[in-house]
Amino acid sequence: MQTNREDEMTILRTLSGAPKLSRRRALQLAGAAAAASIAPFGAARAAPRPIKVGYVSPQTGPLAALGETDEFGLALVRDVLKGGVANVGGTFPIEIIVKDSQSSPNRAAEVAGELVLQDGVDLMVVGSTPENSNPVCDQCELNGVPCISTTTPWQPWFFGRGGDPAKGFQWTYHYFWGVEDIVEVFTAIWNQLPTNKKVGLLLANDGDGNAWGDPKMGVPPMLAKLGFAIFDPGRFQPLQQDFSALISAYKKEGVEILAGVPIPPDFKNFWTQARQQGFQPKVVTMGKAYSFPEVMDSMGDIGVGLSQELWWTPTAPFKSSLTGITAMELAQKYEATTGREWHGGLGFVHSMFELAADVVKRAKDPTDKASLLDAIKATNLNTIVGPIDWSKGPMKNVCKTPLVSGQWVKGKKWKYDLIVVGDTEAPEIPVAAKPIAIPY
Repeated sequence: MQTNREDEMTILRTLSGAPKLSRRRALQLAGAAAAASIAPFGAARAAPRPIKVGYVSPQTGPLAALGETDEFGLALVRDVLKGGVANVGGTFPIEIIVKDSQSSPNRAAEVAGELVLQDGVDLMVVGSTPENSNPVCDQCELNGVPCISTTTPWQPWFFGRGGDPAKGFQWTYHYFWGVEDIVEVFTAIWNQLPTNKKVGLLLANDGDGNAWGDPKMGVPPMLAKLGFAIFDPGRFQPLQQDFSALISAYKKEGVEILAGVPIPPDFKNFWTQARQQGFQPKVVTMGKAYSFPEVMDSMGDIGVGLSQELWWTPTAPFKSSLTGITAMELAQKYEATTGREWHGGLGFVHSMFELAADVVKRAKDPTDKASLLDAIKATNLNTIVGPIDWSKGPMKNVCKTPLVSGQWVKGKKWKYDLIVVGDTEAPEIPVAAKPIAIPY
């Protein structure tokens, strides 16, 4: 680019012995010429491009309760990240692209493919059961896109996808608890109540049900080692309408403890029929089935006394790496904003984007997928759901999160409250009360 011709000639005259300018004027002109010569290079430097983060969630369909906190969680995260994420290469805007899986594994795979191939996401996050998480992770593994997943026990996530413990996966990393933790928090409840220790399994023919019921890696051998007698009547089909045969079998076997991992509509249907048909186990402890307040509200008082694993609770001593708010403050903000009661998914939705932002912050080049993957592998972050560090196992690509025992009781602020009744797996989370048998 040409400099101002008059200024150039003035400098040349000064240097060649022409009438001298003042030193100050000469420096001013020289500086102007230098600035003009470098301006094009400065102007040509592009601002960092947006980093696209894909998120697949079951916002409609049978698993929609798992996506209930999305609207609030995404609004909070987008507000926090509106200024971008600072990295050594600049400040990178974050664009979050959300797709609804409609609670269908096929649809989850389809929209994940759209995010990868059409939207060109740099990083994917996903949760909400194996039916939602696994197809998305498989698409990412196939297409070389780094993916962080959660809210699926690690066994159905890892082995359900054909994972080899010796090799693991290349592009997909997972954080949540496992079946072994379920056994611990379930039995922490059962051991505090008088029963005949006969456990009936209520398992669907789906990813969770098949993983939990696996005769080698699932719940039965673990419970048997602890002295419980197991009755497994086989798998029922998801969205089955009539549970009479199962209920009769449990009654015939004298089952006093019922355990399983059905989706909410299946459990509600089963439990309503069980009460009508006089099946009265002393303890019912389920994963996933009624983890959400709206499910409890829809069942009414027949839900009082139901127990479960508790993924996340406002009383946990954790805080957000993005905002600094505590678990309790996040729950209070959610309730004040939405008018709805908190549930465990709230903390995990927030944590996915804590991890995404942290990965972008630390990556050598956030626009390069291999660089993002390296940052995921090196993660060591305290989040609102606890510490995340993939170097500690229990399996390649897997990090475990704290888990406690919970039970639904009559509430004070809300109609029903989910309280902590056992913390053998996570003593840093306080117990609110001892468990009670189901009141009939």
